[in-house]
Amino acid sequence: MRISPALDPIAGSSPLPVGQLPRWAAGSSSAQRVQRYSGFRPEVQGLRAVAVVLVVLYHVFMGRVSGGVDIFLFISAFFMTLSFVRKLEGGRPLALGRYWLHTFKRLLPLATVVILATLFLVWWLYPAQDVADFRFQGVASILYFENWTLAFNAVDYYAADHSSASPFQHFWSLSVQGQVFLLWPLIFGLAWLVKRRTGHSSVPVLAACFGLVFASSLAFSVLSTAAHQEFAYFDTRARLWEFALGSLVALAIPYVKLPRAVRLVLGWGGLVSMVSVGILVDVQGAFPGWIALWPLLSAAAIIVAGQSGSALGLDRFLSWAPVVKLGDAAYALYLVHWPLLITYLVVRDRPVAGPRSGVVIVVVSVLLALLLTKLVENPLKRWKWPEAKNWRLALVIVVCMGTVLVAAGTWSVVERHRTAQLQAQAELNNPGARVLEPGYAFAGDPDAPALPASMKDQWVGLPQACDGEYKSANKKAQGFCRQTEKVENPTKVVAVVGNSHMEQYMGAVIPVAQEENWQLISVLQPGCGFGVEGQSSTCKDGNEAAMDYLRELKPDAVLTTSTRAELTDGPAERVVSGLDALTRELTAQGTTVVGFRDNPRLDFDPTRCVAEKGRDDESCRVSADAVLAAENPAQSLDSIPGFAGIDPTPLICPQGVCAPVIGNVALWIDSHHLTWEYTRTMAPLLRDQLVAAVGTGATG
Repeated sequence: MRISPALDPIAGSSPLPVGQLPRWAAGSSSAQRVQRYSGFRPEVQGLRAVAVVLVVLYHVFMGRVSGGVDIFLFISAFFMTLSFVRKLEGGRPLALGRYWLHTFKRLLPLATVVILATLFLVWWLYPAQDVADFRFQGVASILYFENWTLAFNAVDYYAADHSSASPFQHFWSLSVQGQVFLLWPLIFGLAWLVKRRTGHSSVPVLAACFGLVFASSLAFSVLSTAAHQEFAYFDTRARLWEFALGSLVALAIPYVKLPRAVRLVLGWGGLVSMVSVGILVDVQGAFPGWIALWPLLSAAAIIVAGQSGSALGLDRFLSWAPVVKLGDAAYALYLVHWPLLITYLVVRDRPVAGPRSGVVIVVVSVLLALLLTKLVENPLKRWKWPEAKNWRLALVIVVCMGTVLVAAGTWSVVERHRTAQLQAQAELNNPGARVLEPGYAFAGDPDAPALPASMKDQWVGLPQACDGEYKSANKKAQGFCRQTEKVENPTKVVAVVGNSHMEQYMGAVIPVAQEENWQLISVLQPGCGFGVEGQSSTCKDGNEAAMDYLRELKPDAVLTTSTRAELTDGPAERVVSGLDALTRELTAQGTTVVGFRDNPRLDFDPTRCVAEKGRDDESCRVSADAVLAAENPAQSLDSIPGFAGIDPTPLICPQGVCAPVIGNVALWIDSHHLTWEYTRTMAPLLRDQLVAAVGTGATG
């Protein structure tokens, strides 16, 4: 079998013809068995072609995941295991250091070209608010941790709400694969030690090791998929069993002899099963749990079927020269198709590609992949200079990684310098909410860019965990308790509780707290309004812990959102469930409760809308009446002594229109969160009302 350098580049000489044994195999039964399956197997190369075509077609035309990527992971381990077993059973040194260097020397150059080209497209064509995140993902991709970046973003409530996927998202599987390329040789090294000491075949040791990895990783995958599927999908630990299965098949296949009729059925049955999985199963929503066995066992059936020797066998199709050639370009095709697709969707502002545009994307992807394979990948594979010395292999790796790091780093430095210059002029050019003050006259540059330049650092937060006298005895509450630096002799101790919307309002609260010498503390849970009754079990538990802390702390005031705006066919705004009861308890202990009316929740991202259509486009604005109730529902709480209500709506939706940009400052991080840049400009306009509310409990 020819080892595919794109997926499992193993250093060594050219493959021998099928059935011809090398001299080192003369006395080894296991080595002979492995070598019989070695040599160039065009049907396996054709299988790679089918897998990558499934990936591309499902992405482009169906907007779904096919399971083809899982087959790539399976095949890569299969190839790697056969290669190392040949070394182990033949008594050759494993040379793990050279293997690692050679592997990444083969993988990185083409990846570097694609990453740099994608970064250029991001700079040229993508919305400004996505640039910083995608630039970081380019770095994560070249360093093989993109899967972890996506995993943590997938479960991060505070991750920006991107309407388009990352053009680097497909590097998650290559990152997992790279991590396994580092890990798997250690298992072969263990088998080498056992073989050296016992003289026995390494196959049983490897079977035990990979069997253990398979069982433990699959169990972990099933449990984590059920609990946190979004994270598990990108989690290397939940994917190891797919590689282990490929290794187990590689260990078993030299011992498998099946009749031709069985091979025919296995081959065609495996193909039909492999193609159908993406149609019948929500792969992205169900993987990598046990259901991922479906495409992997389908691929295993095709590999076991092998060369049937029949004109009716699947191997005749898979061995067809054009299919094999496409298999040779599978790595390049996988790399290029995704950024081409996502860039097209971004430029055309479409959720999916149409039939005609989809065909063009597929054709361009195939042609570009063939070109890159011919001009970049193959010449570098044949390049002899790096192979002469290990340090030369290492140099190629360093140059590839360094090129991306330098490009991204230089870009980041330039952007930071530009942002610093904009911030220096922000007082004049980006007044934000201050333009709503009566009599305000704008004297800045009307052509100055809006701030913030990036949404990356727009979440409000307090600098340190609660400590000292503000530390909670309740461990759950302490887990999400934050505070400003300790204020000496504070005039007020003010606690901010509730959800992420109240957290964003802290952008307006923090400057006032600093001016008034308040000690500010936050106890916030994403997605959880401040109440116990009518809340989810998670929110209820968290709010009970927060109340325990507030009973212990007895702050002068508690700030929270008093309403929750909903996204329905019409305005649906209500008082936060359970807030009434907690307000009465807190005010009874002498704590003022200040309720901020919720900001609107929209069904689109206004900042992205402006980036694509311009700030004057009416479709980027929405009437406040369409997203909020005609009257503030929290007025029902005004009868509670010690409650004060604040309605920031006039600063978010002035004159009844919720705007994307006010005073040359973007309001929205996403469809329902406000930028820190804008909320801090709200502070002067809310100051008197907030000070009065905290100080007296009366509505300002």
